[in-house]
Amino acid sequence: MRETLIATVIFLCLAGAAFAAMAVWPRMPVRHRDDDTNAVVRLAANLFGVMTSLMLGLMINSAKNTFESIDHNVHAYATELILLDRTLRQYGPQTDTVRQPLVAYVQRVVADAMQGDETPAAGNELSEHLLTEIGTRLSALPPADAARASVLQDARQRLQKVLELRWVLIEQSEGTIPWPLIVMLVTWLALIFASFGFRAPRNAITAATFMVSAALIAGAIYLVLDMDVAFSGPIQISSAPLERALAELQR
Repeated sequence: MRETLIATVIFLCLAGAAFAAMAVWPRMPVRHRDDDTNAVVRLAANLFGVMTSLMLGLMINSAKNTFESIDHNVHAYATELILLDRTLRQYGPQTDTVRQPLVAYVQRVVADAMQGDETPAAGNELSEHLLTEIGTRLSALPPADAARASVLQDARQRLQKVLELRWVLIEQSEGTIPWPLIVMLVTWLALIFASFGFRAPRNAITAATFMVSAALIAGAIYLVLDMDVAFSGPIQISSAPLERALAELQR
């Protein structure tokens, strides 16, 4: 939703800048409409074009790194859930009381992921309660012998790793592209479009070109910002690893 609003504002700013420059130019004094002035405007637009390309490349790289990092952590998160369940099964049937809230928790995580939750690993108070209950029941298990004590210690370490990865995913869910960078990029793009409107002919082809160009640029920025927030929108992390984890836990 936030990305859609930003893209809409960008489209309006770019198209508005071009049409405003087109409307203002004929009303400007003659000395402001000569070839020398136009050449200076074009040179400034070229400079902004280079800077905009660099900044857009930086944003794409940042969003790509964030997306790949979250995808890696989701796979690691699902793997740790599976390994925790395997460790509990290795301990024996006494761990069935621990596995019950674990399965319930993973079910909630998968349901949130399939519904497009912005942070499926976060869940809500019930998810927090389930994780706490897993830890409580795990601590209550008696280490019958040295072998089982080792398995129990391994299970506790697996649970701790699950908790760590969960909070890592929560922290990564807000995106990394700062607002000042977005504002600066939109400002430069608006100046570039305003230079396009300077001395541009007033006809349908020109107007259509401005509209389509503004829409395509706004769409590109929308996809970059959407990729930076990896759990929602058209470009999002697949829930397949978590679904596979749930299938393994329910076997």
